Amino acid sequence: MKEKDKRERPKREPAEAEIRLNRFIANCGVCSRRDADHLIEDGHISVNGKVVRDMGIKITPADEVHYKGKKLTTDKKVYILMNKPKGFVTTTKDPHAERTVMDIIGYIGPERLFPVGRLDKSTTGLLMITNDGDLASRLTHPKYNKRKVYHVWLDRNVSKNDLITITEGVMIGEKESVAADAASFPDQEDRSQVGIELHSGQYRVVRRIFETLGYRVKKLDRVYYAGLTKKNLPRGKWRFLTDQEVSVLKKGNYS
Repeated sequence: MKEKDKRERPKREPAEAEIRLNRFIANCGVCSRRDADHLIEDGHISVNGKVVRDMGIKITPADEVHYKGKKLTTDKKVYILMNKPKGFVTTTKDPHAERTVMDIIGYIGPERLFPVGRLDKSTTGLLMITNDGDLASRLTHPKYNKRKVYHVWLDRNVSKNDLITITEGVMIGEKESVAADAASFPDQEDRSQVGIELHSGQYRVVRRIFETLGYRVKKLDRVYYAGLTKKNLPRGKWRFLTDQEVSVLKKGNYS
């Protein structure tokens, strides 16, 4: 009798079939998980025809999710690495910008791509572009501690004491920014060029650190980002990441 009761119980969906709503939205390439939380909270997302505001809600593959009246579906994931040139804005659309990084790609696939993190208009170097919102969150959220290295050109020679100060912490507004490392290049007589390693995701943080100490940044180039380098990638060019590179990014197995 017990066996019969057990067999007649309705089958439950396996736990792995459920996914948090914000993660599903990110996986659809709409935005990062943090931004998805804002969309949910502000009532822009509906599930099965009803607006939801619970950011912790989970959905199953059978549920229909809509944003701005359009049904969301998970597209094929695209991963692009760009060596950003100067003069391009890091955004998908900007009515006030003449040129964005998306103009460089000219990608005509159906996926909705977006830049991961931000490089200001004057900053050059490595930039990720994808439709994988889950990975974007992992690369930009401070708790994941992703390594970024910049080559900085200053308006004058940097002092040893200031380099030490940068690694001990510089107050930017009400927040302290600490560099993992900062040093001038030992093989160059020019001490106005500096390498700085950061794990912070603050906007314009490198420029603001040096401006706080009385320097003007003349040029800024991101040369290393989460295990990726500019090797064989000229300025203004882009390429798709290899499967191995994507795997490493998702696992976080890099220094």
